[in-house]
Amino acid sequence: MVRHWFEENILASGITIGTPTHPPAPGGPIPGGPVPRTAVHVVVACYLGWMLDSFDYFITVLVLDQVARSFGVTTGATAFALTATLACRVIGAVLFGRLADRFGRRPTMMVNVISYATLELMSGFAPTFTIFLILRALYGIAMGGEWGVGASLAMESIPARWRGMVSGILQTGYPTGYLLASLLYLAEPYIGWRGMFMVGALPALLVLYIRTTVPESPDWLLHKKVVREPILSVLRRHVGLSAYAIVLLTCMLFFSHGSQDLYPSQFLGRFHHLSHPTVVVMMVIYNIGAIVGGLSVGYLSQRIGRRWALGLAAAMALPIIPLWVFANGVVPLAIGGFLIQFAVQGAWGVVPAYLNEISPSAIRGTFPGVVYQLGNLFASPNANIQVWLAGLPTSDIRWALAGVIGVVAIAIAVLAALGRETRFVRMGLERSPSDMASPVGSS
Repeated sequence: MVRHWFEENILASGITIGTPTHPPAPGGPIPGGPVPRTAVHVVVACYLGWMLDSFDYFITVLVLDQVARSFGVTTGATAFALTATLACRVIGAVLFGRLADRFGRRPTMMVNVISYATLELMSGFAPTFTIFLILRALYGIAMGGEWGVGASLAMESIPARWRGMVSGILQTGYPTGYLLASLLYLAEPYIGWRGMFMVGALPALLVLYIRTTVPESPDWLLHKKVVREPILSVLRRHVGLSAYAIVLLTCMLFFSHGSQDLYPSQFLGRFHHLSHPTVVVMMVIYNIGAIVGGLSVGYLSQRIGRRWALGLAAAMALPIIPLWVFANGVVPLAIGGFLIQFAVQGAWGVVPAYLNEISPSAIRGTFPGVVYQLGNLFASPNANIQVWLAGLPTSDIRWALAGVIGVVAIAIAVLAALGRETRFVRMGLERSPSDMASPVGSS
């Protein structure tokens, strides 16, 4: 269904999908006519990989209170499971990123999906809270590898004119996974939190689709025999770029997790005392906003540029904050939730394309994932920070949510203005022979 939807929208935009009559020479740009159908399979697989990864992660977010009661610990202690997951993702980014640069994007992605699905299943059988935390940390390693490998495989397999739209499509996998987890949460009273984790093992089936339909990245095939510099050598020559990307992604991760992780359980459930079904409906509504935002701003970035689209989406969040957390009543809160996630995930819709475009080509399998997950590492205390802020004498969960989102929205807008525009960078199938002369470059 996803593939058919994607094909219909591509065809409607005037891009022909099919097998080229005269395939381009290795490394040459795709002509303006037909694009191989395999490119569609790549995008669909990478979208599903991130969607199912997000689905598994948000199961933990939704059952924090249930896990705490089951193991006899506080909600704050259970929130550390989120911190452990986020903090360990950087290990996975380095591990799976290096495997992707050495052995290829496709086999690495398959190993990655099997790993996180298996650890999700094991989490449902955790006999003690300590083992549960260990499994969530290991899950973080597996989760940390998926985004960077999938994004590089997709961006290297499509022509430049697709990038903005595909970037938005890939990133909407995240709120779509959250949406699926929200719907599964309706069954939590019947299957329990352990049953939810067991359902989370289903992503392992995605490996069959990748194995049968997804080709290797043409960019990696062109460079696989090139002697690659060690990643640290490349990063040393791009210190400024690396620092900029890490700071930007740290703010972006606070933007995302700060608006999502505690919002359903602590704000809608505990603070507003909304019923279980109402909370689920609210989550569905704001995740629809996230999906629409990611697609819209990702597509917009191809028209006005990555920097402008990113900055505008971040700035849009500021006037929405009062409606989002300080309104009363289900309808105003639903509208605020829809709009804030439109802005947050709209900004994120630019990120897959932007990170891959600024990445040094020799380490594109590693660089986007590593800076993304280093941002996760620095943003990993978000849940604990917001719990602490909410517990201050003059504060509550509303101020904790508003404070974090307000600060990082301003920071993202400023960082977007300081960055460089990248939408015309050539890479993957759009690379020219002169681009391939050096194994290392700014793109």
